[in-house]
Amino acid sequence: MFSLSDEHLRNLPCKRVQCDEIWSFVYAKQKNVPKELEDHFGVGDVWTWVAMCADTKIVPCWHVDNRGFAAAKHFMEDLAGRMASRIQLTTGGYKVYADAVEDAFGGEVDYAMLIKLYDGDKGQEKRYSPAAYAGAKREVMNGSPDQQHISTSYVERQNLTMRMSMRRFTKLTNAFSKKLENHMHAISLHYMYYNFGRIHKTLRVSPAMEAGVTDHLWSLEEIAGLIPEDQPKKRGSYKKKNLS
Repeated sequence: MFSLSDEHLRNLPCKRVQCDEIWSFVYAKQKNVPKELEDHFGVGDVWTWVAMCADTKIVPCWHVDNRGFAAAKHFMEDLAGRMASRIQLTTGGYKVYADAVEDAFGGEVDYAMLIKLYDGDKGQEKRYSPAAYAGAKREVMNGSPDQQHISTSYVERQNLTMRMSMRRFTKLTNAFSKKLENHMHAISLHYMYYNFGRIHKTLRVSPAMEAGVTDHLWSLEEIAGLIPEDQPKKRGSYKKKNLS
């Protein structure tokens, strides 16, 4: 399923792209991770980096990783390789984005940060009620981005859709992912359905149709058919019981 998205979401006609990260956890919350697993990726905090086209609403790529620079760079290089032409890019104010965007796009991007300001901010992932919003500032990082379109509202709304669609992303839940592999499979399925199988209310077609990636709305049967079937294992010989 991921391979189909990876293959088809190329040379996209996106003009305005928004990026954000969404927090979740696998196996246990970070504060409850056993000492012997503290340095093991896939246990505790896990971040999903998400890009979204503001016009077609397609999600061209996502990346599951930690929240470090290497993860940001990998994500941005993936995004840059999927675009057909120069884009206007908006990210949040997270500092690792600046160098990651520079490394990935090499200056061939109109890039701005939307830096949101909160009262008494202690980290969004540590809180279950939002901090008081105190405003935002726009900071141009490269090129000439249109000030009217320096925004992350669409990708933030997509993050909400993600949390509402997958209970494993709910902050207070017992349905959290127990294995990183299953977590990533669930995300891949979510975005496959979102891009190809769901009509976007503002478009009246799917994001993939709006972006010219496909010519029809994919059915659930088509999406399910992408999942490879496991080959049945050969049964061993039966052990006969001695009834004598």
